[in-house]
Amino acid sequence: MNLRKKLRKVNFSHTASKTLEILEETSLQEKEQSQLLNNVMENIQVLKNIYTDCSDIIFRQFLIGHQTEAVLLYIEGMSNIEEIDKSILEPLMKHEAVNLSDIQTILEEKLAVSKVTQVSTFQDIVQQVSFGNPVILIDSQVKGIAAGLAKFEKRAIEEPMAESVVRGPRDGFIETMSVNTSLLRRKIKSPKLKMRSLTIGRYSKTNVMIVYIEGLCEQSLIDEVNSRLSRIDIDGILESGYIEGFIEDNPYSPFPQLLNTERPDIAASALLEGRVVILIDETPFALIAPITLYSLFQSAEDYYQRFIIGTLIRWLRYGFLLIALLLPSAYVAILTFHQEMVPTTLLLSVAKSREDVPFPAIVEAFIMEITFEALREAGIRLPKQVGSAVSIVGALVIGQAAVSAGLVSAPMVMVVAITGIASFAIPRYNAAISFRMLRFPIMVFAGTLGLLGIMLGLLLIIIHLATLRSFGVPYLSPMAPMEGVEMKDVLIRAPWWSLKTRPRLTGYNNQFRQSNNQKPGPNKGSE
Repeated sequence: MNLRKKLRKVNFSHTASKTLEILEETSLQEKEQSQLLNNVMENIQVLKNIYTDCSDIIFRQFLIGHQTEAVLLYIEGMSNIEEIDKSILEPLMKHEAVNLSDIQTILEEKLAVSKVTQVSTFQDIVQQVSFGNPVILIDSQVKGIAAGLAKFEKRAIEEPMAESVVRGPRDGFIETMSVNTSLLRRKIKSPKLKMRSLTIGRYSKTNVMIVYIEGLCEQSLIDEVNSRLSRIDIDGILESGYIEGFIEDNPYSPFPQLLNTERPDIAASALLEGRVVILIDETPFALIAPITLYSLFQSAEDYYQRFIIGTLIRWLRYGFLLIALLLPSAYVAILTFHQEMVPTTLLLSVAKSREDVPFPAIVEAFIMEITFEALREAGIRLPKQVGSAVSIVGALVIGQAAVSAGLVSAPMVMVVAITGIASFAIPRYNAAISFRMLRFPIMVFAGTLGLLGIMLGLLLIIIHLATLRSFGVPYLSPMAPMEGVEMKDVLIRAPWWSLKTRPRLTGYNNQFRQSNNQKPGPNKGSE
């Protein structure tokens, strides 16, 4: 029996005591799911039971038109108090009596608020109040009014620290959903930009937004994203990493299958390619799906600089990727198994530096790599004022001390330093972590099988990448399966006027992104 039916059976001669007894026997879940009652005092009592020991919940009781009882419910610090006084309390309390037979009258005639919503259950009230919207309950009405007057402290829009660019927009997402959606609307001013809202988290009630462009994004992709998000049943969502862990295709893969970004321009670019962007409230990171391996090595600035510069920088990144992944392993393999590959002069120099080192090259490499990773993590976690000093000075001091103590050789310190610098050139932090992890098993292969072990490790990685999917899209596309037309935006960054089509696997609903004859040059017709 629901709460309304229980309270209807109460004898009016002992309404107050019996109401309290019924409320105590009713579970919190049943209270929240119950419909509003037509007695405002009983509604207040139910809500006070729901919000037991919540001192920041404000119940402001007042009279409408000097005669009708009402209550205003809001969370202190999450609602705009000035607007509540000006647009709700003042019009309702100071004006003459109004016809309360229909709640629509209140909405149309008295409330000077642009966004209002009717609520009919206690669960609706809890949800609206949790979002910062004050709720008005009126005596003899079985519906309430939620006013869109949420206001709370939020961070100013700033340039993302982890994705800074020399040329390009300086704005970044923040922790407020409404601001993030407006940043995307400023980039794409079209009604075809759609945003579907979901609420995830039993307690956090986190607002999650699925963003896509109608006509560009495949409907099956939208349905798949919606299905995976709808299956999430967890106590709370505190960051986008929670969502990513639930919806990726292969959770055991070291490679990320969704792209996270703080930059609205990157999110808008993904939308224009037919991809889906997932915005999560209370975090500045948006998720993009699907992605490929090559999108992890592309930066927004590649497309803002001239295409020749963008191509050269992209080649530089691919070269640094190979160095970050293979340089320590190659050093270990050559010194252990393939000394004949090293020029005699260099080999003698390396042998001299390793005279006092008691460890084999593989142990030496592990000592330095683990030390370097520890220093890098320490520099990230420490306060900014001391973090950079610890990471730089610590690396120099420990490296010099290790060489002086005879634990490692000078060439190994240099190899590890070059490897660390190369890993910083990878524009995506989560992708850089993946290759930093894979460096260690390849070093084991190199220390046991030499260059053959390195080849074996690379083959295993390529086989894994070939089987990996991101929302059904092959992770190595457009190289495997081969799409020759799309290779112009993988190994090189072709000029904009030649990038006529969208990626086939995400944008084939509307293949062409620009018209023909866009190549710059003198106007032939004016000659």
